Amino acid sequence: MTRITVAKGDGIGPEIMDATLEIILAAGAKLEIDEIEVGEKVYLAGNTAGIAAESWETIRRNKVFLKAPITTPQGGGYKSLNVTTRKFLGLYSNVRPCTSLHPFVSTKHPVMDIVIVRENEEDLYAGIEHQQTDEVVQCLKLISRPGCEKIVRYAFEYAKQQNRKKVTCFTKDNIMKQTDGLFHQVFDEIAKEYPEIENEHWIIDIGAAKMADTPELFDVIVMPNLYGDVLSDVAAQITGSVGLAGSANIGEECSMFEAIHGSAPRRAGQNVANPSGLLQGAIMMLNHIGQTEIAEKVQNAWLKTLEDGTHTYDIFKEGTSKQKLGTKEFAKAVIENLGKKPSILKSVSYANNAALNLPKYNRKPAAKKELVGVDIFVHWSGSNPNELAEKVKRIESNGIKLSMITNRGIKVWPDGFRETFCTDHWRCRFKPNEGTEIQKTSIIELLKSAANENIDTIKTENLYSFDGKAGYSLGQGQ
Repeated sequence: MTRITVAKGDGIGPEIMDATLEIILAAGAKLEIDEIEVGEKVYLAGNTAGIAAESWETIRRNKVFLKAPITTPQGGGYKSLNVTTRKFLGLYSNVRPCTSLHPFVSTKHPVMDIVIVRENEEDLYAGIEHQQTDEVVQCLKLISRPGCEKIVRYAFEYAKQQNRKKVTCFTKDNIMKQTDGLFHQVFDEIAKEYPEIENEHWIIDIGAAKMADTPELFDVIVMPNLYGDVLSDVAAQITGSVGLAGSANIGEECSMFEAIHGSAPRRAGQNVANPSGLLQGAIMMLNHIGQTEIAEKVQNAWLKTLEDGTHTYDIFKEGTSKQKLGTKEFAKAVIENLGKKPSILKSVSYANNAALNLPKYNRKPAAKKELVGVDIFVHWSGSNPNELAEKVKRIESNGIKLSMITNRGIKVWPDGFRETFCTDHWRCRFKPNEGTEIQKTSIIELLKSAANENIDTIKTENLYSFDGKAGYSLGQGQ
């Protein structure tokens, strides 16, 4: 018997959760259930996190969380509970299988069978944003070596467990050479530990195009958070419906299982919603907690139900479907098929699923870190970079000189183009002359001088080398 935490959520959430629990309990799932309230009601009661402290304690005590979709109110500083849960509980891996159910669910890709493994905690989803000038806001993209190593290793271990043949990495490291470059570098390092599994890397744009056009080229795809969020929905949709997809969020201690679709408040209370996405999440949960026989029984019954043409409204199609069912009726149809297997769709067998081998991250020896310069960002409403350079050069001192100015990343001084459009947000890079050292006190003196010259500095970024390798990007065009 496993004690789990359940949240029925908002919109269609309570209906599809009731259907899901009815199915898995009828199949013999050995569960004790603690129900908590999360989502819209909690938000609107004044809790901007959408979850009470005692609910956190229940989740942390039980370690396993089955969650229906929730509604996050717009505005008002409400934070996404999904993102918060993943980060608070260290749920670093989001796993989304996307498999075609042709010919019973319409798709242009009848042989599609891929799994998206998405990094779940960092990247732009750190949510660190600032307005810096009248015209420019920023969002910090954070990629860490531990985050990369954990998600890439998970992808290879998952492929090994599931007898998958290939792991593909998607990044944009031709542009983001530091952040996405680290993700790609770690992928190449870890891939060498799995010589029996084919590995490859694609730039995200052409990779996404290929996945949408010929998904049969791929098997397991691993990628940073934002790309994974977008492409897992694309992958689910081109299999036939986002409404059929579930996801697992796995951490070293806790796990969360859910549908990937939203709360669909317009469909709430009508007994029409498809519970399949949440059911798929629950099947992944049963596998995770070791109830593999029950997971197998439920999955095969679900496949048999779809094969029988008994469909909910969202996938019902004249000529293919035979009967349109409501939420409750679909659940009963799955229950009636428990113990049966599909005859056309491929049945599943989870009996040989060994536990994933996921060692804890081991921190690498620290590199030799050396301060080699500083970027000082300036709010200035002029348009001529040469004028700004003359103004900023006044604060040079002790052999630390202005070496470059960029605007939105493109070098505009020295030797900029007059055609380049500039906003009011400027990056001024200072580097020491050869033979001169820069100290943090030197940066403080630069900022003091800038204040005396009425230069509006809005932030700084220290420039470091690590074991002699630059830890910062060049300006575009530099």
